[in-house]
Amino acid sequence: MTETMPDGARTPTGAAAAPVIPVLSVWPHNDPAFVDVSRLVRQRLPSRSAKPLPPVPETVQKDIAYRAQVGWERRYVRLLAMFDAAGCVLAALMAFLVRFGDNPASSWPYIVMSGVLPLAWVLSMAFGRAYEGRFLGGGSEEFRRVINASARLTACVAVISYATKLEIARSYVLIAFPMATLLAVVGRCCGRGILHRMRRGGRCLHRVLVIGSGDAAATLVRLAQRDPTAGWSMVGVCLDRLPGRHSHDRLERSGFDLLGVPIVGTLESLHTAIGATMATTVAICPQMDGETLRRVMLALEGSDIDVLVSSALTDVTGPRISIRPVAGLPLLHIEEPELTGARRVLKACVDRVFALAAVLLALPFLLAVGIAIRVTSRGPAIFKQTRVGRSGETFRMYKFRSMYLDAEERLEELRAANERAEGLLFKIRDDPRVTPIGRFLRKWSLDELPQLFNVLNGNMSLVGPRPPLPAEVARYEGDVHRRLMVKPGLTGLWQISGRSDLEWDESVRLDLRYVENWSLAMDFVILWRTLFAVVRREGAY
Repeated sequence: MTETMPDGARTPTGAAAAPVIPVLSVWPHNDPAFVDVSRLVRQRLPSRSAKPLPPVPETVQKDIAYRAQVGWERRYVRLLAMFDAAGCVLAALMAFLVRFGDNPASSWPYIVMSGVLPLAWVLSMAFGRAYEGRFLGGGSEEFRRVINASARLTACVAVISYATKLEIARSYVLIAFPMATLLAVVGRCCGRGILHRMRRGGRCLHRVLVIGSGDAAATLVRLAQRDPTAGWSMVGVCLDRLPGRHSHDRLERSGFDLLGVPIVGTLESLHTAIGATMATTVAICPQMDGETLRRVMLALEGSDIDVLVSSALTDVTGPRISIRPVAGLPLLHIEEPELTGARRVLKACVDRVFALAAVLLALPFLLAVGIAIRVTSRGPAIFKQTRVGRSGETFRMYKFRSMYLDAEERLEELRAANERAEGLLFKIRDDPRVTPIGRFLRKWSLDELPQLFNVLNGNMSLVGPRPPLPAEVARYEGDVHRRLMVKPGLTGLWQISGRSDLEWDESVRLDLRYVENWSLAMDFVILWRTLFAVVRREGAY
């Protein structure tokens, strides 16, 4: 018999049911029962030793393997394959019509080729591991593999054409393959959007069991829960040792009691914990020593469970990290952030080209908004304010005026209503100083459009940290000053992650993450996601 779990997974019942282990709840530190209960649990679980951990039971292995084969990942891969095939069909049809539209009857080999090409395209993606589950749903590796698979197929066609002296129309190839690549990337973006939407609704999730010490596990769980689109459903925590009274106090102060993830055992009961939680992924915290990590890897070997080892580094991603083997030991090599050089010049050129095109296209709209502001309230249409840019240099930032002229004078009387407790930012919902048309402009982020002229002037970038006020910069401490190492942006990670709803610490973390890892590819992704953030109007007030 089987029973259905809340997320749709099925688990055996009766004699074949996975053993349920006691859940170690997090008690208040002043509860005297904590010591007694923890002592009782120690009597029921084996003590920590250097003996090999028991392997995952075969029944659990088969169940996890079955769910991995027939679960949501398989359906999602089929959806991506359909997108890839449909995009290739459309690209081949377009190339055929452009090249042979005037005389299609005499080009029957290309009709056959257009029919075979989608199958070859999907096979190329499969051989290029563009459907591998660990790359789907996040990061840029999925798109890199799509482009690499496209390049390999194009090179293969060129080699076959040369070796067999088969004449293939260059115009057909130059249209079909680049267009198919572009449509494949667009299809992956659409598929990722669908997947993220389902994950926000609690579907298509990996069941993750965290292994490590209490503090490290709390940090890993907190980072995973911060982004629901990552697809991690934290089903339990296995501690490397049972928490004592003092370690529990430390965990509670670090916020571990707010995460709501049950502690389901220790390393010695790992196989039982996996069976009880039906975990499909094990995430190992970075503080675990090498010998213990080896024992865990041996215990999970052959179980079809994904094993992820967290790095102690946070907010350092992408091409800055590489593996460098030294004396048989894999070491992480961390490149310094690239803040100068050719990529920086290229970014500035791309910023100004896109900003100029946007200004030319939106000029009638900009004029109409300016007139509407002047007609509906007294004062200029453009609001100018001093902001701090790269290297601490100040500049005049432009925005459409969304407040009444006496907004600055009324600031002090509203200071007590500030929703930002840290005080570095002033944000309140339903600000009485905002004009009716200003409320509409802020709702759709249209008041930011004049900053395109700041981009043209070179004061700002299309993508970057939020442009701070001089009063904010004067109160910066520590590495927060690193926000000023790049130009501020019209949009950024803060824009697509909640905007005004973000706490100060979270806003700083996102800005520093951008400074550390920026790239043109990241800029394009942020610009794309900004469109959806504006439509959702989250944090816009």
